[in-house]
Amino acid sequence: MSALNDTPVDTLSFEAARDELVKVVSELEQGSPTLEQSLALWERGEALAARCEEWLLGAKRRLEAARAAASDDSDEAAS
Repeated sequence: MSALNDTPVDTLSFEAARDELVKVVSELEQGSPTLEQSLALWERGEALAARCEEWLLGAKRRLEAARAAASDDSDEAAS
């Protein structure tokens, strides 16, 4: 059984991408029957890792924006 699925990586939520990445890593660690399958898993894993990073960077930007807005609000209230 292969951890690969047909869902486009760019449509996955963070949780879905993370969960599939865990499965891909597990399957790679167990060893795939063929080199071609191993390469396909590796490529999918790289894409999934990049998708997770996109989500995390987006979350970081949102937090930074919220902190900046909160700081601006407190600065205006102090004036």
